[in-house]
Amino acid sequence: MSDPTGTDDARQIAEAFSRHDFAIAYPRLADDIRWTAHGGPTTVGRDAVVAVCEQTLADLADTTTTFTSWHVIDAGDDVVVDVIARYDGPAGTFTVASCDLYRFTDGTLSAITSYTAEVSSAAPHS
Repeated sequence: MSDPTGTDDARQIAEAFSRHDFAIAYPRLADDIRWTAHGGPTTVGRDAVVAVCEQTLADLADTTTTFTSWHVIDAGDDVVVDVIARYDGPAGTFTVASCDLYRFTDGTLSAITSYTAEVSSAAPHS
């Protein structure tokens, strides 16, 4: 799904990143991107963000991810993706709520702010 110019728009890049299709976003990462994970580390720089993404993919290699809730707010250069995902893998089953704010500057992904929390599997999924 590309726009008429052949480049993916901000919403498509943000959604791909949130569903762990990181490689789709790599060409659009700013060299000085800043990824702030509230309650966790802040990662600065394209190479560092790619490294975190690749480690995440390796960690999830034997895990099935099912998105049970998916909401997107598209405000052009700012996109918010709010999801609930169930992860089924060798370590068990976990349900995680996450909300990511993506900021685009001059067509590149310049900042990500992430909030995540493990939630009960019995939590409502609306």
